[in-house]
Amino acid sequence: MVQLGLVGLGKMGFNMRERLRAAGHEVVGYDRNVEVSDSGSLAELVSALEAPRMIWVMVPAGEATRQTVAELGDLLSEGDLLIDGGNSRYTDDQLNAELLAGKGVGYLDVGVSGGVWGKDNGYGLMVGGDKANVDRAMPIFDSLRPDGPREEGFAHAGSVGAGHYAKMVHNGIEYGLMQAYAEGFELLEAAKVVEDVPAVITAWQRGTVVRSWLLELLVRALQEDPDLDDLEGYVEDSGEGRWTLEEAINHAVPAPVISAALFARFSSRQKDSSAMRAVAALRNQFGGHSVKKVGE
Repeated sequence: MVQLGLVGLGKMGFNMRERLRAAGHEVVGYDRNVEVSDSGSLAELVSALEAPRMIWVMVPAGEATRQTVAELGDLLSEGDLLIDGGNSRYTDDQLNAELLAGKGVGYLDVGVSGGVWGKDNGYGLMVGGDKANVDRAMPIFDSLRPDGPREEGFAHAGSVGAGHYAKMVHNGIEYGLMQAYAEGFELLEAAKVVEDVPAVITAWQRGTVVRSWLLELLVRALQEDPDLDDLEGYVEDSGEGRWTLEEAINHAVPAPVISAALFARFSSRQKDSSAMRAVAALRNQFGGHSVKKVGE
């Protein structure tokens, strides 16, 4: 049994607390939502833990995480360990590690995949940091990861920053896979020769090379709404796809699939595209092709 402080009890943090408690660990949580929080403040959380402490942060990436790390840095003591399990950009990790190192506090960055299903299925974990700190937190990692061989759900990816870098690339790949399934769905619907699109996609789950958990989730969505008519085709991006493309550019690595998937998300947010209006105008100008006027 290990004692852990957990900061951030949102969709993933809350379920992580439940999974860890079910495994026999003592978890003290803090969240601004008093209805789910075990403590009233970060200071109260730190006071409730026995030294040397271990605290896992699961708050939104960016300034929220940086502020939380800085505040905890003022509260923690030499020998404590802080783990950032959010979707922080890997470049933030070295800064966080250096800040905490000056206080004698260890730091790990962990890319976490599993979403709302992780409580029951476990979470894929990609960790960056010193081996000694990884070994210290391994009871927590082993309880969070899926059942089965450790290497199939956990990786010590490298030094500080490697965990979040690995998760960034993971999410970039996810963009591409989701876009491919989405385009296939649209083509099946548009062709009309296939009369039962959900049945076809459901049949892909066994024995085909495109089977995956993402496909299973698409099947689940189609069971709830066979034509997906209840949804708008508006898709946000949480940042990892952009960062992946920036890294691909920095390293001169071609990433056409991931880039196309990201740009498709941008397109989904345009009610009226200036670019496509320009394309329509050009086709009309050089070829006399018909155009659709506003209001028609």
